[in-house]
Amino acid sequence: MRHAESHHEAVRDYFLNEKSTEYALDVVELIFKLVDYKLENDYGFKNHAHRKIDFDDAVIELNGRFKEHGVGYQFEGAEIIRVDSEFLHAEAVKPTLAILRDNNFKGASDEFLKAHEHYRHKRFKESLVEALKALESTMKTVCKLRGWKTQPNDTAKNLIAVCFDNGLFPAYFQTQFSSMRQLLESGVPTVRNKVAGHGQGADPLIVPEYLARYALNLSATTILLIVEAHQAKK
Repeated sequence: MRHAESHHEAVRDYFLNEKSTEYALDVVELIFKLVDYKLENDYGFKNHAHRKIDFDDAVIELNGRFKEHGVGYQFEGAEIIRVDSEFLHAEAVKPTLAILRDNNFKGASDEFLKAHEHYRHKRFKESLVEALKALESTMKTVCKLRGWKTQPNDTAKNLIAVCFDNGLFPAYFQTQFSSMRQLLESGVPTVRNKVAGHGQGADPLIVPEYLARYALNLSATTILLIVEAHQAKK
């Protein structure tokens, strides 16, 4: 490989010669994150740098090229995340990322994106931990915004109880109250606690990919349910 004449050429040459798909994706992600950051924080770059394409249009083109070539990834929320199911991505992951863009939910958003980052890099135990953190942070934020009393060390189970006790969900959910509470309490928290939340003992615990994917999708739909219920409640 010839000697690069500039930093731009060095990145380009590295990308064109990199054999690992994951490392190549890291380059794409880094470039898009850098441009996104510069547009947000650098006045000169935002208003005076010559660009052939707007950033949002570039993201649309990137995701279109991913889809065109059957690459199971999308750039969402300043991260490249895996797309195992287009339906779940469209109906659960994207709406959750969008609804967490509210500055009040920044902590939950960061943790949800970290869960996806760990999942993309096959760190499945870490993905489970971050998925539960995102769920807990979402409930803590809702409780704080509504003035509902919680404790700093409240677990997901306790936070779910606070949300139910304060009528987060409509009254007509009463007939489904028990089953919904059971679903939320036994979903992501139980998955996480059983395989990722405690010491693994003498034998390392192996979290299978399908279980991490389930927890991610479940956390997305649960977060979406909680935030939309909060937004709909007067």
